Amino acid sequence: MTLFQKVWDDHVVVAETPQIPAILYIDLHIVHEVTTPQAFSVLRELGLPVRRPDLTLATLDHSTPTTPVSSFEDLLVAGESAANQVRQMEQNCVEFGVELLGYGSGQRGIVHVIGPELGATQPGKTIVCGDSHSSTHGAFGALAFGIGTTEVGHVLATQSLLQRKPKTFEVNIAGKLPAGVTAKDLVLAVIGKIGVNGGTGHVIEYRGEAIRAMNMESRMTICNMSIEAGARAGMIAPDETTFEYLKGRPRAPKGAAWDAAVKRWSQLRTDDGAIFDKSVTLDAGELQPMVTFGTNPGMVVAINDPIPQGNDVSFRKALDYMQVESGKPMTCNAVDIVFVGSCTNGRISDIEEAARILEGRKIAAGVRMLVVPGSELVKKEAEKRGLDKIITAAGAEWREAGCSMCIAMNGDIVKPGQLSVSTSNRNFEGRQGIGARTVLASPATAAASAIAGFVADPRKYS
Repeated sequence: MTLFQKVWDDHVVVAETPQIPAILYIDLHIVHEVTTPQAFSVLRELGLPVRRPDLTLATLDHSTPTTPVSSFEDLLVAGESAANQVRQMEQNCVEFGVELLGYGSGQRGIVHVIGPELGATQPGKTIVCGDSHSSTHGAFGALAFGIGTTEVGHVLATQSLLQRKPKTFEVNIAGKLPAGVTAKDLVLAVIGKIGVNGGTGHVIEYRGEAIRAMNMESRMTICNMSIEAGARAGMIAPDETTFEYLKGRPRAPKGAAWDAAVKRWSQLRTDDGAIFDKSVTLDAGELQPMVTFGTNPGMVVAINDPIPQGNDVSFRKALDYMQVESGKPMTCNAVDIVFVGSCTNGRISDIEEAARILEGRKIAAGVRMLVVPGSELVKKEAEKRGLDKIITAAGAEWREAGCSMCIAMNGDIVKPGQLSVSTSNRNFEGRQGIGARTVLASPATAAASAIAGFVADPRKYS
């Protein structure tokens, strides 16, 4: 059996038939302020409680401003709608008895950052959230995926979900990543190879030497962007690296329960001889820093390579929108905004990666750079290490935790026509603001671009 099949089979309450999907039990439901108001309203109208509040964890991230907040007026920086979403979430969690890691908790942050850092994300769990990048948690050997607002309500009410069983897709990464090439570059290369629809209907399992060599934060970056290849989820088998990361975290098992969990988790790997529905192999040693040039994550190119030719209407439309030209590298393009953060690259290693490039340097005149930790715990750790001082000394802005400029709904917005180099996960038209042009890149490439004033190769700043 594959890793996916083992976790799936362990959670099927009622088996799938041609007429109805399977009923799948959910171990952890993480919720935030954007996709829950309607779900809680339905529960209220039907007189239903939250079925398992002990398996439900709430936070505030999408709509929260990344400037300090001490009052409702401070929330209005993000707009009245966003401020009301935050207040409604606080009220709903009190009414339904759901734990909220909100303001004052010291643990607030992006859903897909706080789950792992608190140890709530664990191997073998089924994890859902009303957010497509729930695939992040698959880095631990969990089956994790995003759900819609109606499904959020269904899980709140029943702790289960109707699901059709996906197919399986092996992505094997052979060899070792060269110096200066990161997990973000690797996953962009994977999406470029298989396409934004390449994983549709499948759960991807990432395997191979390069994956095993990664730390957990790099693995989370890989699984986070599985959805950008159309996949239902991404998974990586747990190993000693996983166990070492989780050991001692607040919500991880302790004592004898820890020993039993590790024994159980150690069985969560694809068996020799298991067959995947699809398979592809990449050589990590051939990779370079990668950047997007178009309006989806599959439109990607090595940092110094020319933008490819394309004659179809959608390709030409994307290049026109981005104001880039075939035959020229992305390094020809001036940068207005640089954003380091998001559930893809807002962890402590990502902040360190950017700070390493920024240290002792200044960002270019006319460039604005935001560095946004993915959680309050990441922020505290970065400040403990002095990374905030390096960042501000370079001329960048050090912000409060949140989704920030990944999505244009919290006050951090790219203006029309501006070019943003972003460590987030999506680059479609309007994602960072109306008319914004987004180039997806690693934290190192983002920091190098801020210094150069144009899209830049981070290896020149090592």
